[in-house]
Amino acid sequence: MARGRLRIYLGAAPGVGKTYAMLEEGQRLRAGGADVVAGFVEPHGRRPTAAMAEGLETIPRRTMIHRGAAFTEMDLDAVLARRAQVALVDELAHTNVPGSRHTKRWQDVEELLDAGTDVVTTLNVQHLESLGDVVRQITGVPQRETLPDEVARRADQIELVDLPPELLRRRMLHGEIYPSDRVEAALTHYFRVGNLTALRELALLWLADRVEEGLQRYRAEHGITAPWETRERIMVALTGGPEGETLIRRAARVTARTPGSELLALHVVPSDGLVHADPAALAAQRALVESLGGSYHQTTGDDLPETLLQFAEAENVTQIVLGASRRGRLSTFLYGSVGHRTIRRSGPIDVLVVTHEEAAGPSSPLRLPHPTRATGPRRFWGAMLLAAIVLPALTASLAALRGQVDLAFVLVLYLLTVVVIALIGGLVPALLSALAAGLLADYYFTAPLHSLDVHHTSDVLALLVFVVTALVVGSASGTAAHRTYEAVRARSEARALSRLATALMRGEDLPALLEQVREDFGLDAVSLLKEDTEHPAEPRWSVVAAAGENPPERPYDADVEAPVDSPASDGLTLAARGRTLSSDDQLVLRACAAQLVMAYAHGRLAAAAAETGLRAEAEHTRASLLLAASRDLRAPLRAAEEALQRLSAHPATSNVPPNARQPAEKDGRLLETARVSVRRAAQLVTDLDDLSRLRAESLDLYLRPVDLDEVLTAVLDALGPGSERIRCTVPEHMPDALADAAVLTRVLSALTAEALRRTPPEEPAHLTAEVRPGRLAIRVGDGIARGAGGAAPGTTAVRPEDSVILRLSRDVTEAMGGTLDSVASGPGFAMMLTLPTAPPRTVRPLA
Repeated sequence: MARGRLRIYLGAAPGVGKTYAMLEEGQRLRAGGADVVAGFVEPHGRRPTAAMAEGLETIPRRTMIHRGAAFTEMDLDAVLARRAQVALVDELAHTNVPGSRHTKRWQDVEELLDAGTDVVTTLNVQHLESLGDVVRQITGVPQRETLPDEVARRADQIELVDLPPELLRRRMLHGEIYPSDRVEAALTHYFRVGNLTALRELALLWLADRVEEGLQRYRAEHGITAPWETRERIMVALTGGPEGETLIRRAARVTARTPGSELLALHVVPSDGLVHADPAALAAQRALVESLGGSYHQTTGDDLPETLLQFAEAENVTQIVLGASRRGRLSTFLYGSVGHRTIRRSGPIDVLVVTHEEAAGPSSPLRLPHPTRATGPRRFWGAMLLAAIVLPALTASLAALRGQVDLAFVLVLYLLTVVVIALIGGLVPALLSALAAGLLADYYFTAPLHSLDVHHTSDVLALLVFVVTALVVGSASGTAAHRTYEAVRARSEARALSRLATALMRGEDLPALLEQVREDFGLDAVSLLKEDTEHPAEPRWSVVAAAGENPPERPYDADVEAPVDSPASDGLTLAARGRTLSSDDQLVLRACAAQLVMAYAHGRLAAAAAETGLRAEAEHTRASLLLAASRDLRAPLRAAEEALQRLSAHPATSNVPPNARQPAEKDGRLLETARVSVRRAAQLVTDLDDLSRLRAESLDLYLRPVDLDEVLTAVLDALGPGSERIRCTVPEHMPDALADAAVLTRVLSALTAEALRRTPPEEPAHLTAEVRPGRLAIRVGDGIARGAGGAAPGTTAVRPEDSVILRLSRDVTEAMGGTLDSVASGPGFAMMLTLPTAPPRTVRPLA
């Protein structure tokens, strides 16, 4: 039996119309003659959705009892027994009630598909498993019902049901998504414009990737290798040279100018692995590519243009960015440039050649390769010395036997000597030896003797053939020697880097790693130095770790310096004392220095993580103790308040003689003071509880436009008789503040109560409001008269950290998007609270 086809209606958020679209598709298929049943449809009380389901055959749901409550689920057996052609199943990521055949509804759908039934279903992007952490960061809501991405990827069709955030919020306000009692909470939490925009972008990007997968699969199935410009893909070719950053930034600018384009970077490594770029430079360029939103790739190949184009065709690249050739004119004439060869073979792919400072300009001098680079200076000069000794000695010996040997035998011996010299010293000694041997053979062994003239044609041809053969053999031998030299160096470099990487994986400390570097390079001492950036005028260095005797303490005290130029280097450099290293050895030393810097950074991160863990554990313990203490104190404080209230219910002055009434009235005032103190203690316990909840991110805030006049009225009512001493200065036309009304009332009540407590009885406290651009500022201060110094005698400065109430007020204000700071010019109490203003209310016409 053929497997059924799966169609998914994907949405960015609830209420975009997925279920309606699914039912509409079901009605269309039913009108076309298909056998359609509604296996499970959840209209959520939305009348248009329920109306769209009318006329469709609906499979009754199955009722299940779980923990004493009744739940309804899709009756999978009934849908299977119905054997319909198409089944409509809502909420693909739904978790079934325990006791069902499958844990998840998508597993029920898989069984329907295996039975040959086509399924049309719905899914929200936040339920995709790969996006769960991203959605939690955006919305602050963890997703408990998730769906493996592979299930959605296997769908035959995925259609996006999309609505702009403003239209979705308008539907919410009209009650078309949630009941009226849930609208305000939804609009201020999950259905904020920023949340909806981010979820919408996630859905579009995820669906675009699925479309891209389908396109690549289609091109592979049909053997299409030419790129299709469905979207721009810009690839930059990196050699590891100093021009790499210029090319990356140029390609990034091209990518930024084309919306929806993609940046790729490719480095081609020769298949022999001998010629390689600077690892530290490549690592820095890779970090730059990834910081600009691109992806870094690496492949192997000997023909650079062919390798670049093969990768470009495989990745559907539309543009290739290359750097202008760094070769001189002679080298370009002999070998050609990579850019020209790539352009000739690129076909429909555009090639952009970017100039840079390292490119060979018209005035660039001819640079010949260093003669000792192929095999090293020791072997080069040894071969030159061998040629200077062996060729004259061989010539003298053969000249003594001139009558017994012929020219052919002489040339063979000279050729053998040239080959030996080439194997030892490389190409340059071989070429010089071949020319010298040809001249010696002409001068001493061809007629006329002791002259460079040649009379016989056969001797001329013999000499020419010898010189050409010596040059070819010497070149081949020199190239082989060069490859052998590079292979040995590559093996030793790989061994050194591998040993260092293994030591890093074992978690060895920095001194042990430095000791290994010292042994690998045969140095006397090495040290990792850190520059103190706080004193740029006078550089100061400190030794992070060292190995060996008398390690250098400053870079200029070292024989070799390997600075690390990367964002993670943090001013670190590797300094060494001992023998002088070649340029190739210094390149490897820089790579080792980069790994040492990574080990140093990893150690610092591990230490910081351990310290953060300890702090978090201490904070958790402190919060737990505060929460436990607040809960334990509630009962005795409540009992004390009730006892004081009962004592206050019996007047102390009703049945006492007149001469004893004054002490009784004093007892009554003390009783009232005790009641006020108990209330303050109870409020302090409540504040401690709220502070713990706020730190644990479990205190719910409902942000909405709040009228400041209403809040101030509630604050004055809460203060009771003390409100008569408050002097309020509020402009007539004040915009609404975006805040939680209950929390804002509580914060202002606490601030004004603190201001009253610090103000003498004969002075008023002040509450002043003013409008700032995009903000609403409220100043609460005491009424103490300050002198020229700005402070009254005996007063002390007050900050939000000085009390639990003020700290809680500051924290909840910041949670609402505002600020709370002390603005007292000197000692005293003056706090400034700012909140964002809500957008002006607009009157919408009735729909």
